[in-house]
Amino acid sequence: MTVAAPSSSHRRALAGVVLLGAVIRVVYWLTKWNQQLLLNDSVYYSGQAYQLTHGRLFRELFVDQPGAEHGPLTSALMAPLSWGDDYVRWQRLVTVACGICLVWVLGRLAMRLAGPRAGLLAAGIAAVAPNLWMNDGLVMSESVSMLLVALTLWCALDAAERDDRRSRVLLGLALGLGALARSELALLVVLALVWLAIVHRRRAQPAWRPVLLVAAVVAGTLAPWATFNMARFERPVVLTTNDGTTWLGANCDDTYRGSDAGGWTVLCVLSDPDYRADEEPSVRSARQRSLAVQYVREHLTDAPGVVVARVARTLDLYGLHDLVHQDVGEERPRWAAWAGIVSFWCMAVASVFGARTLARRERWLLLLPVLVVAFTTVVFYGGHRIRSTAEPTLVVLTALAVDAALSAWGYGVAARRPERPGT
Repeated sequence: MTVAAPSSSHRRALAGVVLLGAVIRVVYWLTKWNQQLLLNDSVYYSGQAYQLTHGRLFRELFVDQPGAEHGPLTSALMAPLSWGDDYVRWQRLVTVACGICLVWVLGRLAMRLAGPRAGLLAAGIAAVAPNLWMNDGLVMSESVSMLLVALTLWCALDAAERDDRRSRVLLGLALGLGALARSELALLVVLALVWLAIVHRRRAQPAWRPVLLVAAVVAGTLAPWATFNMARFERPVVLTTNDGTTWLGANCDDTYRGSDAGGWTVLCVLSDPDYRADEEPSVRSARQRSLAVQYVREHLTDAPGVVVARVARTLDLYGLHDLVHQDVGEERPRWAAWAGIVSFWCMAVASVFGARTLARRERWLLLLPVLVVAFTTVVFYGGHRIRSTAEPTLVVLTALAVDAALSAWGYGVAARRPERPGT
């Protein structure tokens, strides 16, 4: 059975759901109208956006050193709104807009996979899911990166189904911009290229041409930032200098035992005996990375238990009070953080059933962000921000599960795309 195209009434209904999501996000933004930034990564994103507005290209905020602690995209998007004395409230609008767009994209993606009803369900879930709207209105990268993950899934379907250059170029752009928003999405680039190659090979089509074009567009998207970094840092930097701080903050006594096990804490970074504020960032990153690797080697017997704790944290099965404390420290409401934990449990279970409704090709595509989260969790640490990459997948799979359940209970027929040979 083919998937029915959305009618004008379905499009109007989707617009209504997106409007609901917009109202929720705008109200949330207004609650932060006069709220100052807390001491977290938002200070970096905001400060970089302000500097860009005033002609200072990606320098550290408090010392005269080149800056690439995080990817450039979020700050670049906020730069046009970083004028005046109260620019933070307008910077927040960037993530609000990304969150609203995400509701629409997930609705259309689910419509494409399973028909109009599934699309409306996905948009409705995205509109109200705390783990999505809690990020919208923050001066952080999650709203931007989740939108780009959803666009990547959309464009990957296009690139697999349409033998045209445009779809492959758009996929390469989505992947490249995603890596510029959050550096761990560079892994999504590799996984998406492998997935695309397998799809074309199973159709007895040359796989190298579409894969090569997508890879070339990704490289072209990343090249200006990577070249800029290579020219200004003492050590090679491709995307960010954040890996040293991340590894050191996740590999020390505090995160290998006790209530912080499997997580990340700034206390580990502050305990760096050789830390200097004016140290060149790429040198500091390499040194901190070396310290973290040395710590892991000296505590190899503890590593398996720490990895289990990291995974349990990402799955909201361990360290819940610590995770909520981190969310509150990043401006997320405490009640919403707890609601997000409960909603994740529900969506994780539903997603298992939703994945079973898809053809193998589409199932694996939607699971690629989950693989990114699994890898990042094991290698770095467990937490809600790490899991944000998988949230679009959870929304879509939950909608498909609900759609299939409604059909099984006699509420219409769930439209499914026929499984093609080799998929």
